[in-house]
Amino acid sequence: MLVSGAFAVAGFGNLDQGTVTIRPLVESVSNLSLDSQINSLGKDKLRLYRTDTSRATDTAESMLSRLGVSDKTAADFMRSHPLVRDSLLGKQARLLQAEVDDDNHLLKLTARWATESNETFQRLVIERTEQGLSAYRDTGEFKPSVRLSGGVIQTSLFAATDEARIPDSIAVQLADIFSGDIDFHRALRKGDHFSVSYESLEADGEVLKSGKVLSAEFVNKGKSHQAMWFQDSPQKPGGYYNLQGQSLRRTYLASPLAFSRVSSGFSMRFHPILQTWRAHLGVDYAAAKGTPVRSVGTGVVQSAGNMGGYGNAVVIKHNNGHTTLYAHLSKMLVKRGQSVAQGQTLGLVGATGWATGPHLHFEFRVNGAHKDPAMLARQSESTPVPVHARDEFNRQATQVARQLASVAVAFTDNTP
Repeated sequence: MLVSGAFAVAGFGNLDQGTVTIRPLVESVSNLSLDSQINSLGKDKLRLYRTDTSRATDTAESMLSRLGVSDKTAADFMRSHPLVRDSLLGKQARLLQAEVDDDNHLLKLTARWATESNETFQRLVIERTEQGLSAYRDTGEFKPSVRLSGGVIQTSLFAATDEARIPDSIAVQLADIFSGDIDFHRALRKGDHFSVSYESLEADGEVLKSGKVLSAEFVNKGKSHQAMWFQDSPQKPGGYYNLQGQSLRRTYLASPLAFSRVSSGFSMRFHPILQTWRAHLGVDYAAAKGTPVRSVGTGVVQSAGNMGGYGNAVVIKHNNGHTTLYAHLSKMLVKRGQSVAQGQTLGLVGATGWATGPHLHFEFRVNGAHKDPAMLARQSESTPVPVHARDEFNRQATQVARQLASVAVAFTDNTP
């Protein structure tokens, strides 16, 4: 019911209100007809939007059901259309968005997923037209944004990044960036803290994946380690530098496994096979059988074959009398005399020789003497920012320093 009217208030001053006659005024108001409004609303169809993520075990019916769609025609179309079968059914981690009507019939289904590219993503669209359902696939461009986060170590780096809801790929990059300076297996302490800015890649307004770390700081045992991404020009590859302009890329990689968990460090240990205490002259990395093992530096294969207790092992000769050994391999993929590049796969993790289970035993030697691999990685050479790019680097480094400082204050001030 719609009612309108007007009123006025008069000031009576010192007038004796008892002499004033007050009479109620009553007006009848008729209700306006709402039929036209109701009929107009009835012409508009309700559209609902629902989102989910695809699973490798999905059938057309199970996928639609989770999206609240009850549409046999749509399910039949998805099963029979080759583009939908190849791009969506049986695939996992597709970000799904369904548009349905008030009868739960499918109007439009969009699936988006990332590839190895950080520039573009794939999009599959199923939509209902006057001629029926149709499907097409195209490529979209990511829209990058920057996210800031941080955390405090309580048990491990990955527990802290999980707590801060930082994606796994960013956590792995953090460990890789600082692994030349910090032993994430032995050197982390409760109370260590970190700050990080990184790319978040959006597909049609939805975050689909994370890009690269842009800058980061890790404070370990009271010492600050900082890093920033810097690219001299679009035609040249970028890299990570500390804020003084020194490259964080070293002569040797910090780990022979790209993704691993160090199970024992460079120390004395009780040998599980010989049942005696003896020096463990290397580092053991727990890893599943078949995990690729990479060369930590460029060099030449000095030997590749069975070495008794080491089992199948590869020895790489580097410069300056340095050699590295990779033992207990299930398979060797290089031969003696072959040149290898830093990061090249030498073989696969196994349990050959004196091994109680699948793992990689790694040793670093200088002129035949065993050295702590972590120490060698930290002490290996690095290169500075090119002279011609120094001014631009310093400008960016100043901005990064301010950003990292503000993020660190925000996260450490909120620490219990």
